[in-house]
Amino acid sequence: MMALSDLLPPDGVVTNLSASSRKQVIQSLAELAVRFCDAYTRDIVDAVLERERLGSTGVGDGVAIPHARVEGVDRVFGVFARLKTPVDFDAIDGRPTDLIVMLLAPEDSSAEHLKALARISRLFRREDMRERLRGAADSDALNAILGGEVASDAA
Repeated sequence: MMALSDLLPPDGVVTNLSASSRKQVIQSLAELAVRFCDAYTRDIVDAVLERERLGSTGVGDGVAIPHARVEGVDRVFGVFARLKTPVDFDAIDGRPTDLIVMLLAPEDSSAEHLKALARISRLFRREDMRERLRGAADSDALNAILGGEVASDAA
């Protein structure tokens, strides 16, 4: 099974991102993601918003996993943000979202993209994981949690 640290580069994690809308969150994460691939910010934003039009990626419990296949992306990877103030992501439970993983994949990717999506989804379904991410002091702490370096029974 792939480790989350294989998907999320250490510099791809943002603590207390300020955004007032779903589109602003996607724009900010796309600007971060371009550091790790050869895609353009606009292409990422357009692809992710196109995917959002098919149905919100707000999975509930304050979590969203916007994702898309994008030209210029050569491997499946993601960027993560914890929002300073939750935004409406049109989540299935109606609750605002504050933990967001944007997952990007090559245009011809399918199985690997879906495996990564399932892995992230499983992880963020765990209440203890969400609580630890919300309680993390800074991006180093977030990276440690996301990288699995902190034992799951640690406070």
